[in-house]
Amino acid sequence: MTKEQLVTKIAKDCNLSKRQANDAVKTFIGSVTTALKKGQKVSFVGFGTFSTTKRKARTGRNPQTGEALKIPAARVPKFKAGKSLRDAVKR
Repeated sequence: MTKEQLVTKIAKDCNLSKRQANDAVKTFIGSVTTALKKGQKVSFVGFGTFSTTKRKARTGRNPQTGEALKIPAARVPKFKAGKSLRDAVKR
């Protein structure tokens, strides 16, 4: 499902205009992004938890040349699915 498909579904199911649904989706994504930038976790009971994790610096290889290169340490987003979501997908 793409963002546009999600906006269309929300607009239809909630009897909103596409513009209102798009604004709601943008606000949701922006709010989660802002919280993660601050180092906070975002939890939705039954759905899952968004968080960040630290990735150590490491050495990688350029696939074309085989040349070694340094990959710097980074903070990356992570999602852990909740039990209800895992069970719904499993069936």
